[in-house]
Amino acid sequence: MATYSSMHPDPYAQPRYFHDDPQDVDMMRNMEPTHPALLGYLFWVIGFTGAHRFYFGKPLTGALWFFTGGIFLIGWIIDFFFIPAMSEEAQRRYRPAATDYSVAWVLLVFLGVFGVHRFYMGKIVTGVIYLLTGGLLGIGYVYDLCTLNEQIDAG
Repeated sequence: MATYSSMHPDPYAQPRYFHDDPQDVDMMRNMEPTHPALLGYLFWVIGFTGAHRFYFGKPLTGALWFFTGGIFLIGWIIDFFFIPAMSEEAQRRYRPAATDYSVAWVLLVFLGVFGVHRFYMGKIVTGVIYLLTGGLLGIGYVYDLCTLNEQIDAG
């Protein structure tokens, strides 16, 4: 027999995060990755700009890589060996969404100033604004580099 509490869940209960439940973690291992290492290596090729670090959800070190040329290319070379671990960490951190992370990131990195990634995510108004203003004169482009994973995860 169903009780009142089983039919009406507590509206004040804490939200459940994708990676907190062991069942979700097991399910996640059987799914297609949200941040495949192969794409991380593609971004690593231009990694002295920090693209691979932004992709894996590390905006602070991505900015550091951008301004220092991948810490004068030494950190960039070392990152070659860290990409599988960064991919795994991003896979645990970001849950699968209707918008494919990889497609959105490729569009952002290569066509971001035109807002193509925004059109892809269904944000038509801001896509048009980016198209007409060159990614809000580059400021919106940088904002999206730092927050795209969170935008997709929340969407």
